[in-house]
Amino acid sequence: MAGDYYVHRLQVSMPLQAAETIADAALKAGEEAGLLPLTVAVLDVGGNIVVLKRQDGSGNLRADIAIGKAAGALGMGISSRTIRDRLKDRPAFQSAIAAASDGRFIPVPGGVLVLNENGDIVGAVGISGDASDKDEYAAITGVHRAGLKTHPEAPAPNWREAGL
Repeated sequence: MAGDYYVHRLQVSMPLQAAETIADAALKAGEEAGLLPLTVAVLDVGGNIVVLKRQDGSGNLRADIAIGKAAGALGMGISSRTIRDRLKDRPAFQSAIAAASDGRFIPVPGGVLVLNENGDIVGAVGISGDASDKDEYAAITGVHRAGLKTHPEAPAPNWREAGL
């Protein structure tokens, strides 16, 4: 039967259009704030890359770092800032997570969870390129401009003063 060969579509948690909107809005927020060139990775809930954009001048390791921030947030179910804060005195556990994730775990701010209107995780955004608190600002702003929610809800209060 012809219908037996039909390939079924997978459920989509992070549509391409939403991911592109988040990435573009995050990069624009970074430009408006005068941040250094950024790289942004938008992942779906399964940790798959939906969009990866690197501004001209952003370092060649920034994509791996952005993906690691987002993947770490997804893997732990909390933002990468929260991971850093909770694990700062637990280096052995940080090392174990890094090993379990094949290095896709960067426990510094810049990885935020993307939530739908019900508060369910639908993906994550990771940004690298400037100081981590500034990366996080751009990620949160991009998600909010796309009409979605984040964890954390707001950037660190002192993100503008974050050192390089």
